[in-house]
Amino acid sequence: MAALRAKLPDLLGRDCGAGLRIAQADDFAYTDPVDGSVSTRQGVRLIFDGGSRVVFRLSGTGTEGATLRVYLERFEPDASRHDLPAQTALAELIRIADEIAAIRSHSGMAMPTVIT
Repeated sequence: MAALRAKLPDLLGRDCGAGLRIAQADDFAYTDPVDGSVSTRQGVRLIFDGGSRVVFRLSGTGTEGATLRVYLERFEPDASRHDLPAQTALAELIRIADEIAAIRSHSGMAMPTVIT
């Protein structure tokens, strides 16, 4: 995550191919609506023109041994593509997420352990 956060200033406006250009890249914070407290460094967001996004978050209490969660979202207006397997429909975002965050090289894993 530290290496990914260090890349943030250079990601804005990046053309990632497949019609995906990064419109916003940040390390987001959460503001509790009840008490107004702010929790910073909640994860890295890459938001693309058109609204697609990739979010990287760590779960666990520390950075060692934490689980990296990667959330991928892309609007698909073509109803004939709604039944595609998620891995197929999100293939370009998966490629971009791995390319930018170097997930395979940092983790040594070729694929996720859990896909939902």
